[in-house]
Amino acid sequence: MDPLVEQVSAWYEDAARDLPWRRADRTPWGVLVSEVMLQQTPVVRVEPVWRAWMERWPTPSALAEAPTSDVLRAWGRLGYPRRALRLADCARAVVARHDGAVPDDEDALRALPGIGEYTAAAVRAFAFGRRSVVVDTNVRRVQARTVTGVALPAPSYTAAERRLAASLVPADDAAAARWAAASMELGAVLCTARAPRCGPCPVASRCAWRLAGFPADEHAARRRTQAWHGTDRQVRGRVMAALRGADGPVPRALLADAGPEPQLDRCLAGLVEDGLAETDDVGRYLLPA
Repeated sequence: MDPLVEQVSAWYEDAARDLPWRRADRTPWGVLVSEVMLQQTPVVRVEPVWRAWMERWPTPSALAEAPTSDVLRAWGRLGYPRRALRLADCARAVVARHDGAVPDDEDALRALPGIGEYTAAAVRAFAFGRRSVVVDTNVRRVQARTVTGVALPAPSYTAAERRLAASLVPADDAAAARWAAASMELGAVLCTARAPRCGPCPVASRCAWRLAGFPADEHAARRRTQAWHGTDRQVRGRVMAALRGADGPVPRALLADAGPEPQLDRCLAGLVEDGLAETDDVGRYLLPA
């Protein structure tokens, strides 16, 4: 086993956070739900929603029968609510194609609605303990620093990164799954993007970026950051919050505070097109049934 993999995996045994989707009683469905919720959303926001969600819909069959309005309300303020719709679509597909049991085959997982390369690999590793190449932003950052010697990976996932990731994965199922979790955890809690904590890092002595003197991010000029205030995402979020909190259809006039009129109209049309809202026969807005 690669020394980097061995050291990070050993560190993880004692350092891993106690998260419910990692426990011995986890289910493949619970892992899949966690992975969808954790996309672009921090653990601290996901955990309480995940717990409530799993108590209400502990199986794909349970979620497959849920009204869309209930699903969107349960999603709450996690953001990117289309993920909730895709998760419900995924549940229905698991019921229809796999008799309600989440498959452990990566191709079968990727064929499910809303499940891409990363999520399929993560479910295979974390739910079933099987070998797969699990690469998220945290893993990419750990690889970039410890092996490649750069501050941050390129904005887009490269073929070279893919080859590196595959080369590091142990051949053994259990060791591969442990490395997947360990490398992700290292990036999440120590090797963070803005304030890496090199002191307690288990591989600080072999980190190529540290040994090179912490060179600056060579891709900084290519990274774009978008402010939240005033964006369509903010306006859509305000509208969704109003619809989730309403007891019935909401007239457009009561949504006027969500944003300027032209922007609000655009966002309302987009929410309807995305299946996140609908209108009644007098033009009021509500969550889909």
